[in-house]
Amino acid sequence: MRVVVTGQVGMDKKAYLEAVVRLAGERGETIELYNVGDRMYREAPDVRPGRILDLPLSRLHALRRSAMKDIISESSGQRNVIVNTHATFRWRHGLFSAFDFDQIRLLKPDVLVCLVDNIEVVHHRLHGEHTLDATLKDLMVWREEEIMATELAAQALGPETGFCIVARGREVETHEAMVRLVCREGMKRVYPSFPMTHVVGLPDVQEEINAFRAELAKHFITFDPGDVDEKLLLDNAVDAAKESRDFIEAVIVEGGRPTRFQVPVRQVLDIAGDIDGQIYMRDFKLIDQSDMIVSLVPELPGGMPGLSSGVERELQHAFEHGKEVYVVWKPAKNPSPFITETATRVFTSTDEALAYFESSGMFVQHNLFGV
Repeated sequence: MRVVVTGQVGMDKKAYLEAVVRLAGERGETIELYNVGDRMYREAPDVRPGRILDLPLSRLHALRRSAMKDIISESSGQRNVIVNTHATFRWRHGLFSAFDFDQIRLLKPDVLVCLVDNIEVVHHRLHGEHTLDATLKDLMVWREEEIMATELAAQALGPETGFCIVARGREVETHEAMVRLVCREGMKRVYPSFPMTHVVGLPDVQEEINAFRAELAKHFITFDPGDVDEKLLLDNAVDAAKESRDFIEAVIVEGGRPTRFQVPVRQVLDIAGDIDGQIYMRDFKLIDQSDMIVSLVPELPGGMPGLSSGVERELQHAFEHGKEVYVVWKPAKNPSPFITETATRVFTSTDEALAYFESSGMFVQHNLFGV
């Protein structure tokens, strides 16, 4: 598959995609990776690392077109291709496009992917690499612009070109999902649905949910809403504000090494509305780009179903948009008609669901990986 990957500055897409290419090689696949930024620097040896976006727009445009022209030529006829670029830039010049549509059309991508990450991590990376003074609010706006521009480009290319949002993931980076997305066209895409805020402080239930997420990730391309968990960031900032603290601690794990850093509480509180709005928008888009939704409803202490309003809305959205809807219902109390009447099938355990998926032939593509 031919894939264009976009994402705001601070994503460190190059390192992530290089890891995707290495993993594909371990799986017996070859992916050719083209980094537009690297090629632009190669054509501008006078520009110091990290400073190319400070060039006049006319030169930046010329360098980008030259780099893309070579990529279009070199990638012609190659089976699995990733082109690493951006859709927009929000820089000292203001907001401007980071690609030329005529060249994207010549590239003939099968899918455009916008890579996203937790906003405090993007902020930390950005300020470690560049001198631009951007707030969390700036980066939240930029992320929305990047998603929208990428999606509009995919729509303009026509119905044969897909669009996906993929999160890097805080706990386990999504290299495997990206490899499958590029190399295993036709593999089932799944949105795992589960309560989040309802289970804070319930370690046993959280462990059950994490096991459910991990099992689905073994067998499908999963678009996991838990890979971006900025609601937790906001909750921590609210608690810190009550205690008159100016900073909260965050952590980034890359290459197996954790790095701790400080995040300004005021900046987090300033994006409270953005966090909620983007969760609402992003999670529905993740459902739309999936073939099916698989929801885990755990049993909470006292026997109550762990059915949050978010999970209910996700199930309803998936049903109304023609997706297959599967529910793993763990409570002893029977589910309501609002669950049973919209579900394709209801299971009593994750193992029962996986057995059904396997018997239905949904794991066939996965077996080609030998994992």
